[in-house]
Amino acid sequence: MIVDERLTTYINSLGTSNTKILDTIEKEALQSFVPIIRKEMQSFLKLLLQIKKPKRILEVGTAVGFSTILMAEYNPVKSEIVTIENYEKRIPIAKNNFKRAGKDDQITLYEGDATEILRELDGEFDLIFMDAAKGQYINFLPEVLRLLSKDGILVSDNVLQDGDIIESHYMIDRRNRTIYKRMREYLYELTHNEKLVTSIMPIGDGITVTTFKD
Repeated sequence: MIVDERLTTYINSLGTSNTKILDTIEKEALQSFVPIIRKEMQSFLKLLLQIKKPKRILEVGTAVGFSTILMAEYNPVKSEIVTIENYEKRIPIAKNNFKRAGKDDQITLYEGDATEILRELDGEFDLIFMDAAKGQYINFLPEVLRLLSKDGILVSDNVLQDGDIIESHYMIDRRNRTIYKRMREYLYELTHNEKLVTSIMPIGDGITVTTFKD
């Protein structure tokens, strides 16, 4: 928790519920210990969709399809959504959830390693949502920026790692040090790349919002 828990609870209490299918999928995911985007992130995405109205969306990291469906449900314009998932056990669940939500006609799910799939994608995306393996963000970035439209927005989730990102390298468990190091590299690149403008926000577990400079 990177923001006071009581404050987060209060903010979330002001939010409204999602559509029935999203509430159902969220409940199922939590019961199965599948991570989905936090309430704060859900609210932010809904706002961003209203502002941006993206016609083409790319999601890196599908899980069970909760955030994919949320973007399809709350985008005020009908959009094409491309999503990528590598974990075999979650792919059939995501596909079934797309059908349950009646959104399978606008969602294309690519199965496999995002590093390889991103290289094969073409065209531009108005919104790219990064929510995959945190240690791979820095490796995905070159292809993600290639696919981002000139006035597109890149949103990356879980970048502050429950506050661990500010700790000394030596305070991090050895098994998590590679992810920690790569995430720091990712944040540095987003904030120091002369072609980009990035804001780091303490929403959920930390997000970045990035776009190209004019």
